[in-house]
Amino acid sequence: MSRAMQCQSCLLWGSWAQLPRSLAGSRGTRSVSVRAAAVPGPAGRCFLRKILCTSSISLPRGCVRYQGGSQQNSAQPSSSRHAQSQLRNVASSGAIKKHQKSLSAWFSHQPNEERQFGPSFSLDAVHVDPVIRESSLEEILKPSPDLTIQNQLQQPSRRVISLHNLFDVDACGRQVKNVVLYGTVGTGKSTLIKKMVVDWCHGRLPRFELVIPFSCEDLSHSHAHISLRRLITKKYQHLRDVVPLLEASNLKVLFILNGLERLNLDFRLAGTELCCDPNEPVPPSAIVVNLLRKYLLPEASIIVTTRPSAVRRIPGKYVGRYAEICGFSDTNLQKLYFQMRLSQPGCTREEGQDCSSAEQENLVEMLSRNLERHNQITAACFLPSYCWLVCTTLHFLYFTRTVPPSQTLTGIYTSFLRLNFSGEVLDSTDPTHISMMKYVAKTVGKLAYEGVMSRKTCFSEEDLQQCFEVEMKTESELNLLEVFRSDVFRFFLSPCVQPGKEHTFVFTIPAMQEYLAALYVVLGEKKTLAQRVGQELSEVIGKVSEDVAVVVNIISKVLPLRFLPVLFNLLKIFPRYFSRVSGKDKDAIAHTMAEELFKEEDYYNDDVLDQINSSILGVEGPMRHPDEAPDDEVFELFPIFMGGILSRRNRAILEQLGCSIKNLAAFEIAKAMKKTVIRKGRKGLPPSELMDYLFFLHEFQNERFTAEAIRSLRAVNLSSVKMTPLKCSVLASVMSTTCHEVEELNLASCNLDSGSLRTLFPVLLRCKALHLQLNSLGSDACKEIRDLLLHDKCVVSSLRLTNNPVGEQGARYLAEALAGNRSLTQLSLLHTALGDPGAEAIAQHLAENQHLQELNLGYNSLTDTAALRVVEVAKRHETLDKVHLYFNDISEDGKRALDSLRMDRDGVRALVFLTAGTDVSDYWSHILNVVQRNLPFWDRERVRQHLALLLQDLESSRSQTANPWRKAKFLRVESEVKKMLGKLQDGTL
Repeated sequence: MSRAMQCQSCLLWGSWAQLPRSLAGSRGTRSVSVRAAAVPGPAGRCFLRKILCTSSISLPRGCVRYQGGSQQNSAQPSSSRHAQSQLRNVASSGAIKKHQKSLSAWFSHQPNEERQFGPSFSLDAVHVDPVIRESSLEEILKPSPDLTIQNQLQQPSRRVISLHNLFDVDACGRQVKNVVLYGTVGTGKSTLIKKMVVDWCHGRLPRFELVIPFSCEDLSHSHAHISLRRLITKKYQHLRDVVPLLEASNLKVLFILNGLERLNLDFRLAGTELCCDPNEPVPPSAIVVNLLRKYLLPEASIIVTTRPSAVRRIPGKYVGRYAEICGFSDTNLQKLYFQMRLSQPGCTREEGQDCSSAEQENLVEMLSRNLERHNQITAACFLPSYCWLVCTTLHFLYFTRTVPPSQTLTGIYTSFLRLNFSGEVLDSTDPTHISMMKYVAKTVGKLAYEGVMSRKTCFSEEDLQQCFEVEMKTESELNLLEVFRSDVFRFFLSPCVQPGKEHTFVFTIPAMQEYLAALYVVLGEKKTLAQRVGQELSEVIGKVSEDVAVVVNIISKVLPLRFLPVLFNLLKIFPRYFSRVSGKDKDAIAHTMAEELFKEEDYYNDDVLDQINSSILGVEGPMRHPDEAPDDEVFELFPIFMGGILSRRNRAILEQLGCSIKNLAAFEIAKAMKKTVIRKGRKGLPPSELMDYLFFLHEFQNERFTAEAIRSLRAVNLSSVKMTPLKCSVLASVMSTTCHEVEELNLASCNLDSGSLRTLFPVLLRCKALHLQLNSLGSDACKEIRDLLLHDKCVVSSLRLTNNPVGEQGARYLAEALAGNRSLTQLSLLHTALGDPGAEAIAQHLAENQHLQELNLGYNSLTDTAALRVVEVAKRHETLDKVHLYFNDISEDGKRALDSLRMDRDGVRALVFLTAGTDVSDYWSHILNVVQRNLPFWDRERVRQHLALLLQDLESSRSQTANPWRKAKFLRVESEVKKMLGKLQDGTL
């Protein structure tokens, strides 16, 4: 048995729950402060005073004592003679000021992912320090207990230490010179270092007079020999006058080496020779080794950041203190972070308009309550990176107002991975130099995809072993797996917090499982063995055929061997055939996307945006009983992420992460999708599923594809979907890809407001039938509707505003719209609180309208005067033939007056009661259906009173007729009214 197979059978690293220590620790408290920037320059002034007043006598290097990187404190007598000799270097204090200004500008620079939130989210304005705990090499090497949330919260507390106290004396009283600061991916190492540098630039780190940061990734790309002096001036030209003083003066210098895992260091004398001269050119790795040895600039302090797997690259004797970044292991830190991020002025509703503080406070309060429940989000927010992702997602969900939206959900997740994995190689010592994200896509992506296909979110030890360890065959693969377990595993998977599932794992953020599953499929990693072998063989034969072509051409000219060209053509057949077969993979991806997007069992779930919101903020209400069967897992984001990953912008970012998706592959998948996705999208979809489909089109970011899909939608029904500002922006953006008229747009009970109508204005213009009932639309919204109806491109012919608080002022706006509109034929203002003044305003402008055919003013508390006024105007109208006035406060005399008006002109039908003289009204069933349909939103007592009046009117009219046929009709209608009254009293209606 090979060694690799032996390692697999013995499970070299033990169980997946026993990982090297990281992110562990009890819920200690941590002092956190938000500081404003101070005036730069104190370090420079301090350095100037030191030059003028004091000096130091440097000890020979042989006398420097160190043990574990900690040096003894020693008295350093001053020398005025030495100070006089350094007067010529007074200008160096100005150089340090310039250096501070340059560093502050560079390290305060925000990535694009942060700049979208505005300047208020700068590092110097908002920052929460993660928990840092003092550690030791023995503790790092010791295996940790089972990885469960309980163990993370109940471990004996290690000493918490602040960033500014890392260089305090150790337990033995020795001054610490070398500090190793380590943490897994996402714990905030880089952000912490950036904050440290910015603090020094603003005078908040007085311990050091000069800070020189180096990126180990940058140093790893340079192989030419260079001196320390030249290296510093090359990176920081302002320090040309300061570098000569590094040895001669008593300057307190701090070197920062960020990302040590990118460097291959050799501390053996045979590998890296000793060097004490800062002017001697050596490889950059040799400079780092000799700085850590304290052989080069022994008085300098050094802080190194690295991932756990690379901690052992520095011998313990050269390290004075180990410190682990534990992230936000205290939920109070998580709450503080969210409070600061979500309460900043950068959260804007619209351009130039800040969102209300009440909405921000409500958002923070809901998130805090969810954290207190110790849900899975609490475990996820141990990592500051995931806190950032949560805030960014909430910002996207609640504060997106632009059309089209400035970003996509897929873009947020892709950018999040870029922030954490850009340029990251899993193991710099491995010859393959596989990118960390590529390795994650191949391994964790496979686990995620298998979970999605089996509708599973919890994974056991066996699942992890099956996914990660079964195919390990070489020493290199096993080493990569060990590094992954140590540095990256906990970034994506965390212990489950559900009772009874403590020893299983879930994805840290649920949506990340669907994103990685989508990435796994789109990258083409989901292949059979035959497909993989065929692809490799095709590539080999294709390369060989190019070389053979030259040889065949030469031989065929010398020897008359006619079979050689035939043989050559046979070699070309296989690659061509395989390219056709591989095209089927693109069809399979498109088929998978369509099948997952239109799963009928998911038709009546909440839309995906509401699902994401609930996963972050939780669901208000009683908690589920432990014995209650859980709901089936849904993975509706999976196909949406597949489409989003194919967008040009996301493919460009993934290319930076080592996950290449070729343009041709994306084109072929989009082409195959037209046969599946668009065809299935033409079917009638439930409102929530249609919203998911529109969101998919937004995420796909393919305008031509979206336009073709939208043209096939003649009617859009989104009733009862909570249309947040983001959903309105998505709908407006997607619909704007075409100019075709929409037969019907149903936005009933969608929580719309005036802002929503402004966002949707271009879409509403193109809708023939517009349903806006049950949206709490007041006078402000009616002003927007007025502008809509008066627009010269408006095609709205039917407008329903039923059950909205329009009121008198809203009626005035609508009356103005009626006067100038040329398209509206049906207007329903049923139960809109018009009153007599509102109806009078409608009547005044009704004569100026020439196209309206039906007007519903029912249930608006109209009296006889207002009702008669409306009908009188309708009598003279050229096209209006039907006015609904039922459920108003119309007396018997008013009814007779209205009936007489109707008799004068048969073209005007006023629907007031269920009777028409001594006969039953032709519209009695319509009126009762309207009552039954709107009863949940009407005052039940008032409805009962009106039904009683209708019943009395029916009985009175029946007694006045002798026609038995009419009597039978009256009795039938009476029975329907009595049945409705009975159900209303019993509460069953």
